[in-house]
Amino acid sequence: MPEAGIKYAPKNDLLTYEEMLRLMRLLAGMGIEKVRITGGEPFVRKDMMDFLRALRQIKGIRQINITTNGTLTAPLVPELKALQISSVNLSLDTLDRERFFQITRRDESEQVMQTFHLLLKYDIPTKINAVVMDGKNITDLIPMVELTRQHPVSVRFIEEMPFNGEGAHYETLHWNHIAILNHIKTTFPDIYKIPDPPNSTAYNYQVPGHQGTVGIIAAYSRTFCGTCNRIRITPQGGLKTCLYDSGVFNVRNLMRAGATDAELETAFHEAISHRAKDGWEAEQKRQFGLPVQESMSTIGG
Repeated sequence: MPEAGIKYAPKNDLLTYEEMLRLMRLLAGMGIEKVRITGGEPFVRKDMMDFLRALRQIKGIRQINITTNGTLTAPLVPELKALQISSVNLSLDTLDRERFFQITRRDESEQVMQTFHLLLKYDIPTKINAVVMDGKNITDLIPMVELTRQHPVSVRFIEEMPFNGEGAHYETLHWNHIAILNHIKTTFPDIYKIPDPPNSTAYNYQVPGHQGTVGIIAAYSRTFCGTCNRIRITPQGGLKTCLYDSGVFNVRNLMRAGATDAELETAFHEAISHRAKDGWEAEQKRQFGLPVQESMSTIGG
């Protein structure tokens, strides 16, 4: 979270639940089988559970996944299990309470760990997403890997992206995926590569004898771009075929202008068929050639 906070969008700028469900019915008909609800934090939004229940009823949607910061999630875990949520990504950059407060501006690490243990208790497949930030949480990398010893969890370390509200604030990234792996090897020299699932954005590893796994996501290096098959729709309706682009078109505006489902489908096909070949090209094609400056807290994890 940027120190100055973020400017919250007016409610009318956001997609309504009805608009999101219409989109998902349309996209399911076009072959989308997996949807991830992210944010911001999904559960700050009123009636989110009603939306998830409605989403579960859409024919063709086989997987519903959620990314959450875990601060409000614990009481909802039993219902998430009943809804057969496929997996939960828990955003957690540190296991240390003081560092947690410095990074998030909130003293809520205990609530997040409660969510973590409840997700495991209810056998909901869980991944921890930790952004590796130089000078902030490097000492947490080894304790995070230790979580995989006793818990069947995937701990995923993510290269820091230039989405901190300041644009690209470094020309090179010291803690890239290679440096992260080499650091882990200083304590776990026997860590070994395991197969990556299709279209994975992470390089996956396991320490011998550990229940869980370790993933490293080269978000800044963008070495996975050839296999990424994701699209993103922001809360304001912007379609992003890459996190590094500035938005391809606004589906909210099209819907509110009266676009038919056929017209929306044509717009999606056109956008996806012309997606950038990788994150570098997407960044080069941003409007007016400006570098990424928006905060990841407004784009979503």
